[in-house]
Amino acid sequence: MSCADDYHDTLRTLGCFGKLAGHDVEIWNDHVQDVDTLAKRLKDTEALVLIRERTQIRAPLLDRLPKLKLISQRSVFPHIDVDACTRRGVIVSSSQHAGAPSYAAAELTWGLVLAAMRRIPQQMEALRAGKWQIGVGNSLRGKTMGIYGYGRIGAVIAGYAKAFGMKMLVWSRETSLARARADGYAAARSKQAFFEECDIVSLHLRLVDSTRGIVTASDLGRMKTTALIVNTSRAPLIALVSALRAGRPGMAAVDVYEDEPLTDISHPLLTMDNVVCTPHIGYVTREEYEIQFAEIFDQITAYASGKPNNVVNPEVLKTLDKRS
Repeated sequence: MSCADDYHDTLRTLGCFGKLAGHDVEIWNDHVQDVDTLAKRLKDTEALVLIRERTQIRAPLLDRLPKLKLISQRSVFPHIDVDACTRRGVIVSSSQHAGAPSYAAAELTWGLVLAAMRRIPQQMEALRAGKWQIGVGNSLRGKTMGIYGYGRIGAVIAGYAKAFGMKMLVWSRETSLARARADGYAAARSKQAFFEECDIVSLHLRLVDSTRGIVTASDLGRMKTTALIVNTSRAPLIALVSALRAGRPGMAAVDVYEDEPLTDISHPLLTMDNVVCTPHIGYVTREEYEIQFAEIFDQITAYASGKPNNVVNPEVLKTLDKRS
């Protein structure tokens, strides 16, 4: 079996790595998307472990991996051509961890809120340059926190905002708004009012066809010049750079980008003084890795025992039964 994109060679140091005892495991620490390189690396792989959405698995690659029988990962899978996997008899196992939010991602989101509002990175940079204070930050208490997408992580963020004495507004699908109301939080009167009234907007939406570009230029143009928008979900939800250049919103905090890994230091978001950027580390903590990879490795052992679980393309099992 192979594990891709383990940037810091972390997997073999996890306690749950012991679940793979007896398996021949190869771990790759760099990021590669070139099909020729991946086909060469993975030509003998029967089970492939993916770390979230770092590597795209599409038909041109699958066509060159005849030994591949299982892809094991956690959460959503827009980076995997599931239909192509099914046609080639490849099982895709991915736990959706219902009811289990990523507290690591929620904590990082709140860290970005604090960092941006108090300009912590900018103050640190100035201090290292020999300057003492470079302006006045903003408090959270009494301000309006907006959560766009009231799911597992959005609900956790609402609790953090409440603890900080903030007012709350939620915008989401009607079913999610109903959950927010049941939890005691106010729903915005409209999408327009949501962006107009919030001092901080945090995005907590999955990236699917219906959410791509869901935050429009018009939405951002309604925000206050003093407002902050935070994106720890997915970059294609929003076109941010032009809005920041226009001054609405006045600040942003970002953990996700259109192309990752982002190594271009001239990227517009990295050059703006009113933006706090981190390199997609929302879920990158040792504790979160233990939770995620325990499930991913359990999927490997389930497959090895002849009882694959969390299968997102169950029709492939019928195909395999016919072949056997």
